[in-house]
Amino acid sequence: MRKLDAKTLTERLIGVGVLVFAVLAPQIVNGYWLDTIFTQTLLLGIGAASLIFLSAYGGMISLAQTGLMGVAGYALGNMVSQRGLLGESKGLALGWDPTLSLVLAIVITTAAGLLFGAVASRSFGIYFLMLTLTFGVIANLFVGSVTKLGGFSPIAGIDRRTPGFIGDVLNDRQRLYYIALIAAVVAYVAIRYVARTPFGISLQGIRDEPVRMSSLGYTVPLHRMLAFTFAAFLAGVAGVLAAWWDGQISPSSLGLNATIELLVIAVIGGLVRIEGAWLGAFAFIVIENEVTNRIPSEGLPVVGGSFNTVVGLIFLAIVIVSPDGLMGIWERLWGLGRLREPQRPAPTASPAGSES
Repeated sequence: MRKLDAKTLTERLIGVGVLVFAVLAPQIVNGYWLDTIFTQTLLLGIGAASLIFLSAYGGMISLAQTGLMGVAGYALGNMVSQRGLLGESKGLALGWDPTLSLVLAIVITTAAGLLFGAVASRSFGIYFLMLTLTFGVIANLFVGSVTKLGGFSPIAGIDRRTPGFIGDVLNDRQRLYYIALIAAVVAYVAIRYVARTPFGISLQGIRDEPVRMSSLGYTVPLHRMLAFTFAAFLAGVAGVLAAWWDGQISPSSLGLNATIELLVIAVIGGLVRIEGAWLGAFAFIVIENEVTNRIPSEGLPVVGGSFNTVVGLIFLAIVIVSPDGLMGIWERLWGLGRLREPQRPAPTASPAGSES
């Protein structure tokens, strides 16, 4: 059995502690923190994890993940909504079975990710970044312009028709929290598993040396396309949870501001480790809901400002202190702790022929 080093053991103990707290959270925190802070942290964390997966293991920074989340939300909303239910419903209002709609929404999002990945898989660096941003802009303009899908009016009532095994998430927010928690844990385990498979290891090789991996016989575009497809699946799950949490979907849900927010979440948490997705989401949402509520109406001294000012200043401070985000700060603190440990003198070899 492989012996764990002190850092790995510490991180696992922290992870177990966080998971135990998450399970017991409904009995510890009030409804506001449970629904607004923790549930939103979990679902946005899944979306950010899809972005960090591509960055950490594939060397691809994608700005299409918010758009893919929106694709899932719009697909679900158009399929489950019904006309005559709480007034005239926007979109197609197909009134399909919620379970079938859930499956199809994720399948459609994954298929869209496969298509996007096939187009962008041969691009690198800034070109890949701009292509994925274009995908997000196209998705935003498409759902906003096609009035049959809802147009610029939101599709509401998505949280009123959910699968039987999901239950009533509109009136039982604790149920939605646990569903988001289970989805987040499964997403994290799935990412860690994929990273350890032959596919994940070869993907990391492509991240570091794409030309060398290609010369060894690996199909670089195919690996990158499949990685993008897997990330799209995760984004689809996050998009469904977000639609249930908010109860509606509109073009602003996949607009440029939402795209930037998800990128900020990933960067704050750290683009090098998956755990940073949920840490960054928690930090961002707390700043959005707690810190900004305490800003005086006249703004901050000297700088004035609003939420964007506060999150911008905090974002700048984190990036300056640690380019790898909050997870990078953890790595630095651990490294400093190791440096402070007393160093044992290296054993010296006894001269040949000396007595012991």
